[in-house]
Amino acid sequence: MNVSTLDIGIIIGYLVAIIALGIIVGFRKNTTSSQLFLSGRSMTWPVIGISLFCANISSIHLVGLAAGGFGDGMPVGNFEWGASFCLIILGLVFAPFYFRTKLSTLPEYVEKRYSPTTRTILGIIFILSALLVHIGISLYAGAVLMEKFFGIGVITAIVLMAGLSAVYTILGGLRAVMITNLVQVVILLAGAITLTYLAWQALGEQKGITTYTELKQAVSSLSAARGDNISPTVLQGIWNEDGGLNKYSWLCVLVGYPILGIWYWCTDQTIVQNVLAAKTEKDGRDGAIFGGFLKILPVFCMVLPGMIAYVLYHDEIGSAKNDTLMVLMEKLLQPGFLGLFAAGLLAALMSTVAAALNSIATLASTDVLKRLRPDTPDKTLVWFGRISAIVVVLLAMAWSTQGGKFASIFDAINQIPMMFAPAITTIFLGGVFWKRGTKQAAIATMVFNIVVGVLYMTAVLVDDPIFTETQWVADFVAIPFMLVGGIFFALCLATYIITSLATPPPAEANIKGLVWDTPLAFLKEGKIKGITDPRIMALILLILMAFLYYVM
Repeated sequence: MNVSTLDIGIIIGYLVAIIALGIIVGFRKNTTSSQLFLSGRSMTWPVIGISLFCANISSIHLVGLAAGGFGDGMPVGNFEWGASFCLIILGLVFAPFYFRTKLSTLPEYVEKRYSPTTRTILGIIFILSALLVHIGISLYAGAVLMEKFFGIGVITAIVLMAGLSAVYTILGGLRAVMITNLVQVVILLAGAITLTYLAWQALGEQKGITTYTELKQAVSSLSAARGDNISPTVLQGIWNEDGGLNKYSWLCVLVGYPILGIWYWCTDQTIVQNVLAAKTEKDGRDGAIFGGFLKILPVFCMVLPGMIAYVLYHDEIGSAKNDTLMVLMEKLLQPGFLGLFAAGLLAALMSTVAAALNSIATLASTDVLKRLRPDTPDKTLVWFGRISAIVVVLLAMAWSTQGGKFASIFDAINQIPMMFAPAITTIFLGGVFWKRGTKQAAIATMVFNIVVGVLYMTAVLVDDPIFTETQWVADFVAIPFMLVGGIFFALCLATYIITSLATPPPAEANIKGLVWDTPLAFLKEGKIKGITDPRIMALILLILMAFLYYVM
């Protein structure tokens, strides 16, 4: 890209400022493990909601959602709006248990609910998921941006971005991550909204399109003429014109997204750690609901510009849909604004990587070292967590070079979790809603999912087919990955239920305070105290989501 000296200066200055801010607000000479990992449990609901949003919205999403809008249309927005429903579940169903038991990590919950073995397996899965998804693929996405902007090689860019992200996270901890997020969310949203406005303005000037109805009609006509399969509405039909399944159809989303969404938003350490840092239980629950409101925005300021690019810049982008955002930026943003938005993109990457690194440091110290050596001094826990973060970021740098093997960056972050997300969703839902769920069932479910998930991912990623020459395997791999998630979840649920019924039930005393008495008990707990009650705010969010789905 033709990047001006002013833009380069803004990018460098912004990144230096963010790193400095993170170190200043987070670094303490004699920091404790609670301060480093959970910011001393002092965060209020606005900071929590924004941090949930920023830990999720990285350069992966900014690049991936624009690419999705260009290549698939509005159905990609279901990944954003679906998150709003999952954050309601986090705030109403899971957060009360997490806060009341004063957890530092989510594997602690499954140890209390099931067994120490379950905690060990889950801790390993969480570290690997942070390495593979949150850090590895994020670094690849950031490296692609760096290559497009500055011509820096992918490997060099990966090393540079990993180093920058690690510095203020390892020194400043969760407080550094959450406070810098307050700055970055303003830059990100302001840049994305500005880009959307300019894209819409260009659409009117160049194509005479001034309403969303006209845009939908234009997309439909162009898609049919070009032989593409772009849907201008959020809810897409099941079958495409060739008789195949649409990978983002309403059926695929309905079946597959809840499995991925509940794992990611309600049980993943990198995300939920922001809620664990809450000052009060209400702050944690309100923060989750507030995050749900924020997740409405990306459909309008990240997916919609991609669909506009399909109308305006199809010839320039062609089959390279991951370049959609860069083309929009180069075509529409003036010097200065281009640099600021690019800085926001790179800072978003750092935010996600930083959150993941902090969660790894917490897991390594709390779920590994402290369990092996309960008398470990707090200072040692802090240093062990920091060293663990360094080791994992090095491994993630090596893995991130494989990001190009996926059809798109956005597909990558949703396909990889099929190796473990269905099982984790199963054992957490079973854990909070079914008293009969047993420790043997939790272990059997996770082991089953890991085995079939690794086989599935091998079939998806391998360049030279090994066992995919077998017809039924090849056919299964060809199923939209969202449906694969639903199939795996059904198998995991069957494994969990059958194993639970075949093994002795847990003692009532052992699960007291860890399971809801009835499936709807979370709605009936305590009196509703005004409009700020999490249940009322969740209802308002649900009504708003229903309206948006109706009009979009």
